[in-house]
Amino acid sequence: MRGPWIVGMLLAGALLLGACGDPSSGPEAAPPSPAVPGASAATTHQRAPASPGVPAVGPRVLYLGDSLAMEAQNVLGQQLRHDLNATYTSAPYSGTTLCDYLEGTGARSLVPDADKAAALVRARHPDYVVLQFWGNAWGYTWCMDGITYNASPQRYFGRYRADLRRLTEQIAAAGGEKRPKIVWVLQGPDPITPDRVRRVNGMYERQAAESGDLVADAGRTVAPAGARYTWTQYLPCTAYERKHPDYCTQPGRDRTALHLDSDFLHFCLAPTTPTPKPCPVRSPGILRISRQITDVIHGAVGR
Repeated sequence: MRGPWIVGMLLAGALLLGACGDPSSGPEAAPPSPAVPGASAATTHQRAPASPGVPAVGPRVLYLGDSLAMEAQNVLGQQLRHDLNATYTSAPYSGTTLCDYLEGTGARSLVPDADKAAALVRARHPDYVVLQFWGNAWGYTWCMDGITYNASPQRYFGRYRADLRRLTEQIAAAGGEKRPKIVWVLQGPDPITPDRVRRVNGMYERQAAESGDLVADAGRTVAPAGARYTWTQYLPCTAYERKHPDYCTQPGRDRTALHLDSDFLHFCLAPTTPTPKPCPVRSPGILRISRQITDVIHGAVGR
């Protein structure tokens, strides 16, 4: 994309309420009070009736994350219930990062105690915990102690790595003898700091390998073929999207939109709102990400 467009996106990104990207300067205002979090503290947990080709007893799946998970939570739930007859719980909070879901953070977190990862593992007994975090890099949440990628990349990566380990340990301890598998979702390209996303994804991969967990490379599905970390607003329509025209937004050019012109980070093709909520419109990027996560769990269930 042209240089002036990127500059415009930098400015727009700083204004996205509840966003979790990394423009060089974050929002001026403080994040919302933990007593009134950016996302609803309510979780959803539904099971679909069994159908041909779907397990009679499906896995229990817990989905946690930031604004990317907030917008995708309903679509992922639909995919998991349809393909795997899953029992599904989601509790994403916009603007968060890994430390927000750690127990022991108290009031310095955007996630209330009842929705911490370990608390939900104890309450819901999931087989899989899906974690989708862009890697909040500009200090939106208090639990990062003011550490930002722009000010100090090494401190940021060091802290992020430590939080990865702590969150894995807390989830494992909460699961006890029935420890859930963690599914780390790899993120898509970032037009502002592509190397940051590459390194964060590498941390997810290493943590999964060390602890015997799983990786879902959902970011690959929203990147050009052969250019995993090159950001793009449009991609060629897939066979599925051509068959379901609502997901091929420009059929005459055989391409579909992943992002709005005004939002380089999120995949919902409806504008962000003051109150974060699941995406209300069909959005190809969200469906691609959700199908990839579902495929990874499906493969693990079948082992």
